Amino acid sequence: MVLPFISLYIDSFGNFSDSYVQSWSGWIFAVTFITAFIFSPIWGRIGDKYGRKKILMMSATGLAVSVFLMGFATSVWHLFLLRFIMGIFTGFIPMSQALISTQTKKEDAGRVLGTLQTGSVTGTLMGPLIGGFMADMFGYSAAFKTVSFTIFLSALLVMFGIKEMQMKITNENEKTSYTPKEVVLHIVRSPVLLIVMLTSALVQIAHFSIQPILSLYVAELNGITNIALFSGLAFSVTGLGNLLFARRWGVIGDKVGYIKVLIILLFMGGLVYFPIAFVVSLWQLLIFRFLLGIAIGGIDPVRMAFLRQEAPVSMQGEVIGYNTSLRFLGNMVGPALGGVLAGFYGISSVFFVTSALLLITGSILLVTYFKYEKVDDALLHKSS
Repeated sequence: MVLPFISLYIDSFGNFSDSYVQSWSGWIFAVTFITAFIFSPIWGRIGDKYGRKKILMMSATGLAVSVFLMGFATSVWHLFLLRFIMGIFTGFIPMSQALISTQTKKEDAGRVLGTLQTGSVTGTLMGPLIGGFMADMFGYSAAFKTVSFTIFLSALLVMFGIKEMQMKITNENEKTSYTPKEVVLHIVRSPVLLIVMLTSALVQIAHFSIQPILSLYVAELNGITNIALFSGLAFSVTGLGNLLFARRWGVIGDKVGYIKVLIILLFMGGLVYFPIAFVVSLWQLLIFRFLLGIAIGGIDPVRMAFLRQEAPVSMQGEVIGYNTSLRFLGNMVGPALGGVLAGFYGISSVFFVTSALLLITGSILLVTYFKYEKVDDALLHKSS
């Protein structure tokens, strides 16, 4: 709700130059991801030990308070500090994924996490529209306070609406708790799991590298008339494809295997990104952005379902925390990479590099899967 007008809110603090506003907008946007990158594994570990419901309540409350105080900010430093604090508590959605995955049977994880993804995407689509309307009607401060109320409402829903069941450890080789070193070693010693987690960063780098220059690309294709509307449409149509197909990909992953589906989606994403560099009209761009949403939308729930499958129950929160940190790392690197490529080689180069990045990632996962996972499957089948 608030991201679309962060730069406008900064501009309202004083008579600043465009470069000053743009520079601070970048730092204020990024600082949340930096602190979230650091704290995600920490919250995951605490959730494994004390329960994920409690962490969800703490996360929502911390977010609500920090966003509420943003409505009273009077300088860029106030806003920067509050966004820094907000990053400490950012992780409600990953922790909800950890909670839901542990309350779900492994064979249904893709379907359930895909359903959760539709809720997240719906919020992503509706948030900017509601936030923009609130800011125009009642001012920026009122929009921040409204957001804080909705987040606090989430904390109350978790408190009174969720009963967290303690999952029983059925595998005699599993422990009730793991040290940070044991968690890291578990990830490193599982090549497919490690590559799947690295895809979190690579996919976010690919996806976010387009974000800073998409509006410019829309203007290049369609002119500056109604640029805000058409840029918003180009952003939202990807979310629509995501919304419609995330749950379906999860169901397919439950049936045929999460890694197989993830490999297919990475190649699909890479193949869709490439022709975007050659579109000559807005409508062609919208079609490819919708197809991109279909592919990208399935990656997250399928990947999370695989983490649920591969990580012991007592370390799932921490493993998902590391995965979340890698996503936030991609969120930080992606926009910078996209801006540099567009500045030096033109906007089309961003789509070429993004396409190559996803295709290479899919190829690495494919090779790793055939080298390790298929061998394990064959040995398991032979022993049974």
